[in-house]
Amino acid sequence: MNHRVQPTAQVDGTAEIGDGSSVWELAQIREQARLGRNCVVGRGAYIGTGVRVGDNVKIQNYALVYEPAELADGVFIGPAVVLTNDRAPRSVDPDGRQKRGGDWEAVGVRVAEGASLGARSVAVAPVRIGRWAMIGAGAVVTRDVPDFALVVSVPARQVGWVGRAGVKLVACADEPGLWECPQTGTRYRETGPGSLAEV
Repeated sequence: MNHRVQPTAQVDGTAEIGDGSSVWELAQIREQARLGRNCVVGRGAYIGTGVRVGDNVKIQNYALVYEPAELADGVFIGPAVVLTNDRAPRSVDPDGRQKRGGDWEAVGVRVAEGASLGARSVAVAPVRIGRWAMIGAGAVVTRDVPDFALVVSVPARQVGWVGRAGVKLVACADEPGLWECPQTGTRYRETGPGSLAEV
């Protein structure tokens, strides 16, 4: 085992922790969850049963990642982020009986490669957050987010585009539909309504 788990963390025996990963104090990783290589799970974070986490993912302090979420490689989950899993949450059924695990259908949040969710943002399942997208702190995501989109507010709305560096892209004056990262110089082209791709 080439990973580090702090003594106060709770990692189920059936969970898989990839090489080079670190699980910090009071974190909980549930049954059948799979954490890739070189990941960081911060203090008090929760990873639900069967959740799939790719390589090089950072899940910051007190984030809650409920099953059946899927996080691709390079995802950043900020402090106190919540990925929900219930479309119609209730403690009891219509007859007043307390609901149990089999009394509802879990739905998940899928976060694609390189996407980032800012502190205290919430993704209300079922949604997909696109590749390299950026979710602003405190935003509430209620619908799918395109690749490279920058979304903010409650409910979340798109206010621009970001590149792989996480910096807001600037429109190129010489060609409509072409965007450039001011940090790296990489260019991106709009490929249709609400979609962007690297040139």
